Amino acid sequence: MSSYGSPSSLSTPPSAPPPGGVPPFPPLRVRAGSGHRLRRAVWRQRRAMAAGLALTAAALAASGIGGGEAGSGDGGGQGGGRGAAEAAGAASRHTPPPVRLVSAPVRIADAETVRLLRPGDRVDVIASEGAGAGSRVLAKGARVTRVPTAPVEGPTENGALIVVSVPRATAATLAGAGISAGFAVILC
Repeated sequence: MSSYGSPSSLSTPPSAPPPGGVPPFPPLRVRAGSGHRLRRAVWRQRRAMAAGLALTAAALAASGIGGGEAGSGDGGGQGGGRGAAEAAGAASRHTPPPVRLVSAPVRIADAETVRLLRPGDRVDVIASEGAGAGSRVLAKGARVTRVPTAPVEGPTENGALIVVSVPRATAATLAGAGISAGFAVILC
């Protein structure tokens, strides 16, 4: 038989080396410990500053506030002063003023269509003179701000009234066309 299979070899464990002593030594002192922590703190502060500046730049870019177009070639390589002021003036001339929206009530001929609308929906408002006449789009992408809260009951030959948010000129067009034409909407 082999020595691996004998029961006497399994019951006796091999002997372990005798325990050795640990020699005495002075305590360890790491010289760069506090400096390393200081560098890490400064690095974290730099990261936070960079993230804050990136967020500020993104917010300014999204809002449209700030300098003119970079690389437009108008400055001719001039750093600041008069060239920068001219570039800023040119940039302000190219940006149109913001469009002021007003609320315009619109009576939609089909009251059942109004039940499909919710505030915040975008619609195209269409005017038609009659069954045989043509139709025309008066407002594209107008935002619905109010719809009737109560369900339309009874005869609906007068349609239903909604309020849309449109530029002032479009509101005047809608008011003028509402006198003689019937309105319909298309959900965008």
